[in-house]
Amino acid sequence: MNIYVLLKQTFDTEEKVVLADGAVSEEGAKFIINPYDEYAVEEAIRQKEQHGGSVTVISVGPERCAEALRTALAMGADEAVLISDEEVGADGFGCSAVLAAYLKRQPSVDLIVGGLFSVDQGAGQTAIRVAGLLDLPHVSSITRLDIDPAAGTAAAIRDAEGDSETVEVKLPAVFTAQQGLNEPRYPSLPGIMKAKKKPFHRLTLADLDLTAAEASAKTARVALSLPPARQAGQRLQGEPQAQAAELVRLLRTQGVV
Repeated sequence: MNIYVLLKQTFDTEEKVVLADGAVSEEGAKFIINPYDEYAVEEAIRQKEQHGGSVTVISVGPERCAEALRTALAMGADEAVLISDEEVGADGFGCSAVLAAYLKRQPSVDLIVGGLFSVDQGAGQTAIRVAGLLDLPHVSSITRLDIDPAAGTAAAIRDAEGDSETVEVKLPAVFTAQQGLNEPRYPSLPGIMKAKKKPFHRLTLADLDLTAAEASAKTARVALSLPPARQAGQRLQGEPQAQAAELVRLLRTQGVV
């Protein structure tokens, strides 16, 4: 099977986020594989281990994205592609146009996996747009994926806002990974060493015969702000019965009950 993973590098949301000029400051920021894309990488590797084939990870972004791609190679992916060009728009439209153009040039694509959404923008559009541009079926928010290579089909269980839904599609198809699909592995030392020797390709729009207009963004961020600071909590004193009575009074005063 020829498996492709759509991978994005994002800032680590566990670290302190600093805003500068209406954007997240990259100075001192720690960047990681988008957590949902990490589930996608792990699932691709597991499917390869079960059915054979190869896993190619693709990212659209600046040179620093190479670090995330090399992490995926160390996890067990076979090949990496970084498409980097200043003319590429940073929204789902621009990125999906570039990814679809690359995938159309591949001789065989059996499975495409991406994350449900990225933790920095949260739009969840890119993988679905890729499916549309390639005219492929897609299943989003999957928590299980079973492939039948002989039949050329895939059965996926997807999270449907608390319920679960089982969907069967013909391959090739696009899937987006939800939390709970798997537990991503940590790159081993041998894996890190092997990653240095694995194929790593760098492309631009010219390599894909795309113009700047075809890969430009169709949306623009108008404002970005941090959430308001959390108000300090109130500690109730006294015996449990007195605390309960005070809690009820506070809830009524604040209109909660």
